[in-house]
Amino acid sequence: MGEEKVVVETVLAGNYVEMETESGKPKDLKASISQFFWHGGSAYDAWFSCSSNQVAQVLLTLPYSFSQLGMLSGVLFQIFYGLMGSWTAYLISILYVEYRTRKEREKVDFRNHVIQWFEVLDGLLGKHWRNVGLAFNCTFLLFGSVIQLIACASNIYYINDNLDKRTWTYIFGACCATTVFIPSFHNYRIWSFLGLIMTTYTAWYLTIASIIHQQVEDVKHTGPAKLVLYFTGATNILYTFGGHAVTVEIMHAMWKPQKFKSIYLLATLYVMTLTLPSAIAVYWRFGDLLLNHSNAFALLPSSRFKDMAVILMLIHQIITFGFACTPLYFVWEKAIGMHDCKSMFKRAAARLPVVIPIWFLAIIFPFFGPINSTVGSLLVSFTVYIIPALAYIFTFKSAAARENAVEQPPKFLGRWAGAYTINIFVVVWVFLVGFGFGGWASVTNFVHQIDTFGLFTKCYQCPPQPSQFPPPPHLNATAAHPPSYFRGHH
Repeated sequence: MGEEKVVVETVLAGNYVEMETESGKPKDLKASISQFFWHGGSAYDAWFSCSSNQVAQVLLTLPYSFSQLGMLSGVLFQIFYGLMGSWTAYLISILYVEYRTRKEREKVDFRNHVIQWFEVLDGLLGKHWRNVGLAFNCTFLLFGSVIQLIACASNIYYINDNLDKRTWTYIFGACCATTVFIPSFHNYRIWSFLGLIMTTYTAWYLTIASIIHQQVEDVKHTGPAKLVLYFTGATNILYTFGGHAVTVEIMHAMWKPQKFKSIYLLATLYVMTLTLPSAIAVYWRFGDLLLNHSNAFALLPSSRFKDMAVILMLIHQIITFGFACTPLYFVWEKAIGMHDCKSMFKRAAARLPVVIPIWFLAIIFPFFGPINSTVGSLLVSFTVYIIPALAYIFTFKSAAARENAVEQPPKFLGRWAGAYTINIFVVVWVFLVGFGFGGWASVTNFVHQIDTFGLFTKCYQCPPQPSQFPPPPHLNATAAHPPSYFRGHH
């Protein structure tokens, strides 16, 4: 018994006791099937979660960003922000392990509690940091969920335009609400795996469909033409590689969170094999036409392959909605005292109020594309880049903290001096370029969308409808409208 106690106490930080037993041999077939599809806590599960969470509808808006940035800037910004995003995800993972190790030395038990980023900030730096982190993270995740819902309505319209996009938003709001039944990221194993297959198919569909059909007639590639558009496109890419507002929750779902360090970088490298070829190919084919079509599906001709891509992206966006919303569910559960409730049905019922404001915001601001850049510049810049970099600097500012750190910075980056230099660069760059110029450009573009289309617009960027006059009496009044791609553009 005494020997066993010693073993438990010397276990590395972050090994779940109940998950370690869970990951043993299941007793029967039903349990093993459930474990295979449902209980994911390995490094592979974390990689699937990070990869499938990083690109969802952004895949469809990156060609639009390339039309604003031009080809060269589009490629360079993707590589640059991909590496920067991987660095700050690494910082978040270091701070998580530091916090968890300190707490477990104090004999704190996390078996029925999901650690979140604001709690890491609270434990390491105090309540003011916690409040700032909580405000930015929750607002970002709220709008991240809104974006997925807008994307669902935008995509389904290219298969079925009998209903307008606003009506589709109502329908998909109800579909996305089903994510309240998924307890935590530990239970996203099969969904993360399927999600990645779906984005991989869609990315290669966009690439191949653009290459096999020649460039459109008189194609022009004038980008970058305006500063406003240039910085709007850049902040959409900042948003693309800022999907790690859920990093802490994904790490917490791992059996051994220390293994997370390089997972985000590997996920980003894979994601670039999807985003770069598809954005380059679609922009090469359509050029400036993309400036008025923020969803790449809008310009591609109808085909079975396109319909398949749309359907897969719809399912993936519901999964990604769950990814963005699950941390909000946790925050809400903690606020109302339901977080350690054992009944999944009671917790699901308690989570439903979180979905309602998301639904409402998606109906007010259905601006697919411009909303990504606005969220990127005003929220992602702080949540994902500036706050983690500053938190790392302040957590390890004393010599004692650096000496006792659970994880030392890598030698090839120059240890502490190198880590601090990179962090200061990240803070200054993202504040000036992402938040400053990007915020100005994105908000200007967003206000332009409101002026052009209005709030609560029924069908954002839809092709013009045919004449609204009633048909002459001798025609069949119930005849269906022609599909959207036959309609004339004014």
